Amino acid sequence: MRVTFATQPVSLDRPNEDFVAATPDAVVLLDGAGTPAGSESGCSHGVAWYSRMLGSTLLASMTQSTGTLAEILAEGIKAVTSMHDFACDLAHAGSPSATVVMLRRTGDMLQWLVLADSVLILDVADSAEPMVVCDDREAQVGSRYRSRMDALPGGSPEHLKAHREYVEAMRQHRNRDGGFWVASVDPLVAGQAETGALRADQVRAAALLSDGASRLVDRFGLATWRQAVDLLEADGPAELIRRVRQAERSDPDGCHWPRGKTFDDATAVYVTVSEDAE
Repeated sequence: MRVTFATQPVSLDRPNEDFVAATPDAVVLLDGAGTPAGSESGCSHGVAWYSRMLGSTLLASMTQSTGTLAEILAEGIKAVTSMHDFACDLAHAGSPSATVVMLRRTGDMLQWLVLADSVLILDVADSAEPMVVCDDREAQVGSRYRSRMDALPGGSPEHLKAHREYVEAMRQHRNRDGGFWVASVDPLVAGQAETGALRADQVRAAALLSDGASRLVDRFGLATWRQAVDLLEADGPAELIRRVRQAERSDPDGCHWPRGKTFDDATAVYVTVSEDAE
């Protein structure tokens, strides 16, 4: 596989809570769930630490283990949970968490796993439209709680307060039946991930997007998934993120595109997987 990626934090004075890493045969992308100012997490390490520890653990196992991606994710969550020191309250509803996308080539097969709302796009041969894999359960739950937040000007004190209340309400549905599922402290959530496999020669390319990058399509509506893949192929991941930032800056108050975060960490990965790319 040939992999290119770009990642950009909201600002240089705070850590990027996304994580991306790759080998010639594996890619992993995580998007850490940030803790709004004024909310507690019960953890002394923080979200960026969690994303980096879990992401690096997963990538190492993906290249060494013959287990399924779900098995690798479960073991990775278990391993990182053991890294928390005794000062961390792992029962806290705000314990650090992250979305996960894993992509691995093994022989002539391409395997994937998606947990929560980061996006995997597979540009499948002989199909005009790409295959899009995303777990939308968080969005379904969130639709019950976001109306007040979305009605307020982004960045205002009232919006910041409503966003914190929204996050805290969502925590009550995290990793519970009828709610949504993310990587955190319980390895059993790996069983809730979307998984699949295709022959590698059936896939021209793949894209992995954190929700800060996928918002170009799924929140702003400024491109289709097909156009996003074509943009990544022609101009690369950094250009996709540039267009996201351009859209965010054009609507700082969220009047046109209501959203919890005016700006978000953004990560985009483009992977060429077809046989003729090797």
